[in-house]
Amino acid sequence: MLMHPLKRGQILCTILACSLLSCLLTSTVPTHAANVTAGNADNMIVNIDELSSSELRDKIAAGTTTILVPIGGTEQSGPYIALGKHNTRAYMLARQIAQKLGNTVVAPVISYVPEGSIHPPVAHMRFTGTISIPDATFESILEATARSFKQHGFRHVIFLGDHGGYQKNEDKVATKLNREWANDPGCRVIALLDYYRISQTAYVADLKSRGFSEAEIGTHAGLADTALMLAVDKSMVRTEALARAAKPGPQDGVYGDPRRATVELGQLGVQRIVETSVNAIRAALREHEDATITKGK
Repeated sequence: MLMHPLKRGQILCTILACSLLSCLLTSTVPTHAANVTAGNADNMIVNIDELSSSELRDKIAAGTTTILVPIGGTEQSGPYIALGKHNTRAYMLARQIAQKLGNTVVAPVISYVPEGSIHPPVAHMRFTGTISIPDATFESILEATARSFKQHGFRHVIFLGDHGGYQKNEDKVATKLNREWANDPGCRVIALLDYYRISQTAYVADLKSRGFSEAEIGTHAGLADTALMLAVDKSMVRTEALARAAKPGPQDGVYGDPRRATVELGQLGVQRIVETSVNAIRAALREHEDATITKGK
């Protein structure tokens, strides 16, 4: 007797589903998970918001006493880069820096920063999506963050600011806390201004050496800024729209010309920022350790 086509299809689907389930249950563990054993899983994590409190406590006790505080900002970067540019960039570059340093973890990104007057709106606040907070509020956030990490046993709290507008605020907070803790050498706050400075100096020089003009490289959402974002997270750049675009300008929130930006050009900046930051942090840590030893004699 012939089976009805519908029933035959149902049986075949059931068989296929069972086979698939069997494969899933008996297959090997994915490569990433296979390489992570119970004993070393937390050692591969550098972001503290991926660790439990006890895991982080144990890492600190075992010598992970440096924490990077990435500072981003939520602001316009023209029509072709997402508002979270600074947040994503600070997060991803801080991860790379922490991994190269060793014994270092990364705090959650601070994404609310000073961007100028809200009413009347100035600068980036003229464009939809930008968020601005007062300088004093921002400095209070940085100060409370550093105090929190000192309380938990970190010896070095390092501010990595991805935006030029608040570099002076980072430095002000670091100076204040280091002065306050002068007789308690257990913790030092470092405003790593080289992290941002290198993107405006050596990286720009690299691009100029490849024939790009200063006007094209730009200062905001231009070639340098866009290429760096492409290298860090290409999904944050609207590449198809950018390829069809006429040259944007200040009326679009763009200072420079991003149309020839590439991942490869952005990698120059990533390498410069990471290497310079790692070297500067290592030098600062040695200086702190030497000062601590001298004070203890």
